[in-house]
Amino acid sequence: MSSILELVAGLALAAAAVFFVLRPVLSPPPADVDAPVTMDEEDPEDDLSPRSVALWALKEIEFDRATGKLSDADYDALNAKYTAEALAALRSDTAAVPGPESPAARPRAVVPIAGSVCPTHGVRPEANAKFCSACGRRLSNATGFCGKCGTALPPDARFCAVCGRRVAA
Repeated sequence: MSSILELVAGLALAAAAVFFVLRPVLSPPPADVDAPVTMDEEDPEDDLSPRSVALWALKEIEFDRATGKLSDADYDALNAKYTAEALAALRSDTAAVPGPESPAARPRAVVPIAGSVCPTHGVRPEANAKFCSACGRRLSNATGFCGKCGTALPPDARFCAVCGRRVAA
């Protein structure tokens, strides 16, 4: 009797294990769980705008060229094609979206040129000048000036040597 009981317990345990393994395969997923997106379905987060498609294509041909799947001649032809498409899409996007001002009208950062600098009038066009042609002040090669007294400051100065004012970083 004991061997029959062990056999029944073993069969029950085996049936439970088979049921546990096959349950996800045989039963449909619960309604509250989203099904994973397969390659055949469209992802709702995919941006299929012409701009995104052209930029994605540029990245793809760059990758294909780097991995050796695309020759230089083919890359050049495709790069020209997709760059033109991306530019057209970007231009149409910027024309459709009203901005505060066009990119050409934005102020550009002024990069100081090495040379003589007037604290009032900035970089002077005269070569080897010692005084500003507009106001007559002594010119300096310093990168900054004191906001209180106008003294030229060395690049690593923390305080003005003349008036003692703290220099902004």
